[in-house]
Amino acid sequence: MEQTEIPGTIFNIQKFSVHDGPGVRTVVFFKGCNLSCLWCHNPESVSAKKQVEFYPDRCIGCGRCMEACPTGAHQFDPESGIHIIRRELCTGCLSCADTCYAQALVGVGEDVTADDVFRRILDDRMYYEQSGGGVTFSGGECMLQPVFLKALLSMCRAEGIHTAVDTAGYVGWKWFEQILPLTDLFLYDVKAADEQVHKALTGAGNELILQNLTRLSKAGANIIVRIPFILGYNDGEMEGIAKLLAPLSLQKVEILPYHKLGNSKYEALGREKRAPKAQVPPAELLDKTVEAFRALGIPASHT
Repeated sequence: MEQTEIPGTIFNIQKFSVHDGPGVRTVVFFKGCNLSCLWCHNPESVSAKKQVEFYPDRCIGCGRCMEACPTGAHQFDPESGIHIIRRELCTGCLSCADTCYAQALVGVGEDVTADDVFRRILDDRMYYEQSGGGVTFSGGECMLQPVFLKALLSMCRAEGIHTAVDTAGYVGWKWFEQILPLTDLFLYDVKAADEQVHKALTGAGNELILQNLTRLSKAGANIIVRIPFILGYNDGEMEGIAKLLAPLSLQKVEILPYHKLGNSKYEALGREKRAPKAQVPPAELLDKTVEAFRALGIPASHT
């Protein structure tokens, strides 16, 4: 198969991002993740399958979704007229979203080829050149589609486009070896220092994640570690994380405060929010945390 024809599944391509690496960037969001973080602000990224978001305030009750759905997942309550989705019947064909002109139903997930994505990346090449930007591959977990990711990185390298890989690092080292020569920058998530805390918060331990980070550092990779700060969940882990990072060679550490912008997505996907007590940390606490990192010689900042 030609490199340009390698298939993948994404759920968004965000243009003109300034928060995911240097300069103005295009961010390609891969679908599928092998962690299950309680506070995830992109719940639509977790499943590798295509999904439907439902926004009932937009629904006009036309019934076209019932006609389009091959499995009968869409129903209207005969008494109240309320639109009900039986998600256990949904196959992710997205026929309902394709027919919903009111945009009450929105498809999440797109089957693409490397060429499809690369053509969209090239659309903004001028902005990369003027700003020192490029493309960031994110997710979900982009490294769960390693062949697709490598193809895109190779295509960007051939055209001199700066690349960043945003990863939680919970994959085999062999995949890092495959993309290391093609990646200009790693945006590496670290969520907890204690393995049991990490498992409780994300569904997996952090031994492999920390091993991969250490190996990347020793290999001379350019790394920005990004730490989500979720008050009430991992705020007690900051000191331990700082001690783990101090011996490593890093460009910098970015502390990312929790935000609530993704909350509405849980309802749209028919999912319960799993971190109901999560709070946005105050600026004073973020400043104090940054100073603790800097005291260990780690260049750190918060957004």
